[in-house]
Amino acid sequence: MERLPGFRDFYPEPLPHTDTWSADARQFIFDKWRDTAKRYNFREYDGPPLEPLELFTTKSGEEIVGQLYNFTDKGERAVSLRPEMTPTLARMVAAHERNYKKPIKWFALPQLFRYERQQKGRLREHFQFNADIIGESDPAADAELIALLIDTLRSFGLTEQDFVIRLSSRNAWHDFFKHGGGDMAHEYAFYQIVDKLERTSPEESEKKLSVLGFSIADVNQFIESGKPTAELENILQNLAARGLGSFVKIDYRVIRGLAYYTGVVFEAFDAKGEFRAIAGGGRYDNLVKLISGGKVNLPALGFGMGDVVLLEILKSRGLLPKFDSHADVFVLIEDETLRAPSLKLIQDLRVAGFAIEYPLTPAKPDKQFKRAQELKAAFTAKLESDSYVRIRNMKSRDEIVAGFADAANHLR
Repeated sequence: MERLPGFRDFYPEPLPHTDTWSADARQFIFDKWRDTAKRYNFREYDGPPLEPLELFTTKSGEEIVGQLYNFTDKGERAVSLRPEMTPTLARMVAAHERNYKKPIKWFALPQLFRYERQQKGRLREHFQFNADIIGESDPAADAELIALLIDTLRSFGLTEQDFVIRLSSRNAWHDFFKHGGGDMAHEYAFYQIVDKLERTSPEESEKKLSVLGFSIADVNQFIESGKPTAELENILQNLAARGLGSFVKIDYRVIRGLAYYTGVVFEAFDAKGEFRAIAGGGRYDNLVKLISGGKVNLPALGFGMGDVVLLEILKSRGLLPKFDSHADVFVLIEDETLRAPSLKLIQDLRVAGFAIEYPLTPAKPDKQFKRAQELKAAFTAKLESDSYVRIRNMKSRDEIVAGFADAANHLR
């Protein structure tokens, strides 16, 4: 029986086939995400993978339903697997924001699901690093979030030669659209055209823009000017003060296609142009108010970084470590009359924090030793009696005999 298209099996290394994914690499990415977020004092949260369908249609409109894994459950409720985490976060914050000091700095590592066409760097499920700041409108919060994004990518060994943060502003585009005489009812349609400029032919973009009263020449001139607004200049100076200025540039081609963005927006791109955007985010100051039906109004901003594109980049740059499984100690049981006290030794060593392996059933000594070598055990341990343990360093082949109670200390 085969897995569903667009989904992944994660195996321990070494991988059995090129069509499988590494559970070790996934954990490596998760650990880096968590460690960096915690250094910025973000707290981890999570929510259910199944949510009311209304949560996503309220945020994105009915057109999103075609991209969802949605169904009617046994309680006749319209539900959906989560395609993104931000609506869940907004719902959770709206419900209990009075219990938390502002600003709220939270992160999550959800698995997300979208029913859409598979392509390079995009599957029907992926894991994502979400980081958000709720309750702060000052650009200092935007700079803090972008710094977290930069440091997260740097934690994998990526440098300014590998990625760039392209920084833009919905406010700047709003002013351009308004001063250009655009009909505000069609503002989001204009944003959608700009968002697809790099993926659409100039002729098609010109045709769509002309319907709204704009020309591609005017749009390109605004993009090429690259003049930062006051809020963007504030962020640039903040990041420069941290020594991170070289990772960021103003690029008004970034506008982000999602309707709920309200201010600063940004995306992390592969500097070599070989892959899709690594991460993206921005301000969504109206979402908590929208999700709560107007009961809670808090400014917010966040970003998401998926594991699929990130893993591709790390592989291409040779930045994934070698994932070797190994046991700290292989406990040899050559005398079956000593199996019971050997099990006590095994338990004590595991409680002490060591990764222990041993023969589950009687086996010849040479077979046990071969298994210790296969598992790349650092040591073997063998009871000489109820009271003494012979410990062998598998690399140096040095041996010592220690008291049963002192075995853990000698291994350390």
